[in-house]
Order: sequence, then structure tokens, then C-alpha cells
Amino acid sequence: MSDTAASEAPRRGEPGWIMHGEMAEQPEVLRRLLADGGPRIRRTARRIAARRPRFVLLSARGTSDHAALYAKYLIEVELGLPCGLTSMSTTTAYGAKPQLQDVLVITVSQSGGSPDLGASTRAAREAGAITLAVTNNADSPLAEISEFHIDLLAGPEKALPATKTYTAELLALYLFVMGLKDDDGSAAAVLPDLAAEVLARGDEVRDLAGRYRFAERMVLTSRGYGYPTAKEAALKMMETSYIPALAYSGADLLHGPLAMVDNISPVIAIVTEGLGGRALQPVLDRLRGRGADLVVIGPQPQVDAASHGFALPTGRLPESLQPMLEILPLQKLAYEVTIARGQDPDAPRALAKITETR
Repeated sequence: MSDTAASEAPRRGEPGWIMHGEMAEQPEVLRRLLADGGPRIRRTARRIAARRPRFVLLSARGTSDHAALYAKYLIEVELGLPCGLTSMSTTTAYGAKPQLQDVLVITVSQSGGSPDLGASTRAAREAGAITLAVTNNADSPLAEISEFHIDLLAGPEKALPATKTYTAELLALYLFVMGLKDDDGSAAAVLPDLAAEVLARGDEVRDLAGRYRFAERMVLTSRGYGYPTAKEAALKMMETSYIPALAYSGADLLHGPLAMVDNISPVIAIVTEGLGGRALQPVLDRLRGRGADLVVIGPQPQVDAASHGFALPTGRLPESLQPMLEILPLQKLAYEVTIARGQDPDAPRALAKITETR
């Protein structure tokens, strides 16, 4: 941590001190997952690849659901396998009996403790699926139920808003999917240093946060690999600062919701450097045409074209790895806006760390 970042850190017991510390841990978590978890993830991937799954289903809730959506893009683009997100209530509430022979079911959960995740995974395994749990708790019920398990190695996460477990989920899923195609995932090796670089720029995020202290609503948008980032950033903003934040694919935004955007509507666009960013360009043009208060998170040229933004060092990363950097300034933005509004991001009202949905 830089001297500047250290001087800005809240003291122990002050509002946000836990979330602040866990955000700062992310470069080390990514480094540990690459070094210690990477070989094990690759071995798991090769064992599952030998089973030749014909389809992939992903199950998750909350923040982990956004990591699962990222994996859906990754699996479809990199592997060409059909992939879907499950509706767990079809088995847990309606008692449906799916036919899942030769289907890979991946369940993503930080705690591995939610009853519906466990119940749907058990049902999938009984229906013939190959089951894989991705959790931050190797001793969790979900890990025990599943045939295979990937440990995020993120260490205890005590703040209610998930930060380090989310980026660990993204990296673990990336390494797993690359392992399925017999790629060693070495392109991710630069991530820890780049993440540290981004997190050190807290003063830039604090300046942006001033724009949203009194916001009554917010819209976030992206395309492709950036879309899960938009959804996760919206969740972080809502659960910490209580600002209603709506996340849309850029394509969906043009199909109606654009009508609510005007010159006082704050819009955050996550622009990946690659095909997704290019697909988002017509949306950015329309937003500018409507006079939207537009902030861009993305490569320097896109930030330069906007009135405000945060430039990411994405030049050394393939598009599929950029979400692990994109979310970092947005986590810090949620933190800074919440502090500015006099609230405690460590303990959002009405929330619990393990949500026991059924």
C-alpha cells in the first residue's frame, strides 16, 4: 500500500475500515490464487474436460451471480459450449426433475452455505450432472455436496459487501475455463500488479464520488464482458449507499430505458478495450446526444472522449481479463459515496453475510 493510500485508510473501528482493508487485499489474493490455486484449478479442469460435458449450467446468487454471468460469456466465447444460468426454484420450490447427464453444473458461492444452492446442486448431481462448487470455504456444505471443488483462497471476508471474493471468483473461473481448453492461463500473471496500480489511485475515485453524493438514482451500462461488471457495481452501490442503481446491457438500454436518461441523470459506462467496447460505442453516442452526465470506466481514449472517467491500464490484458480491473474503481466508488453520505459500508442495513435463500 502506498503512503498516500495508507494515510487515507480509516482507523480500526471507524465506518468502512473492514471494507477498505479487504479491497486493499485484492492484489495479494489474486497473486495467491495464481500461485497456489492455479495448478489445482488446472488439474480439476483437465479431469472435467476428460468427461466431455455437452452443456454448462451456472448457479449463484447476488455478487456470485455476476461472477457466474462472467463465466457464461467466457464459456460461450472461449469454448463454444452452450451455457445457461439456472433457475434454482424449478427444483427447490417446484420439484422439477431435470435430465442432466453429461452436463457440467457450476455453483458459485462465497460462503457455500445457502440452502437453495446446496439443494439444487444435490438435485443436479442426483440427475447425473458433473458438479463443481467454487467457494471461499472448502469445508462448506456446498463443497461437500459437489463432486469437484475450487477454493478461492481469499481468506475471511468480514465486510458485508463482497469485494475480494468477487475478483477471486472471476480469476478462479477464468483459470478453470482456460484449463478446460488446455491453456495455462498465463495471460493473467500481470493482474496482481495492475490491480495494485489501480487501487493506489484512490484520490481519483474520491473526486468522482463527489458527483454522486446527492444522487437519487444511477444507471450503469456495458456490453459483453463488461456487463457483469455493470451489474456488480450497481449492486455494490445499492447495498452500501442505498442509491437505486440500474444496470443494463447497452443493447437493452436502447430498447426503452434510454427514455429515462436526461441531462441530470448520472450514467456510468464500463467500456472494455475490445469487441464489447466497440459494440457499446453507439450507446455512448446516444447518451452524449441526450446530454447525459456520463462517466466512463475504461481505456484512456474512451475516458478522454467523456467529460469524466477513470482510465484503466488494459493494454496488456485480453478483453476477458479486464473485468477484474474494471470493478476495482467501482468498488471504491461505492465505498467513497457511502462514506460521503454518512453511512457505514461495512454494515448495510437489513443484510447478513450469509443469505439463506431456499
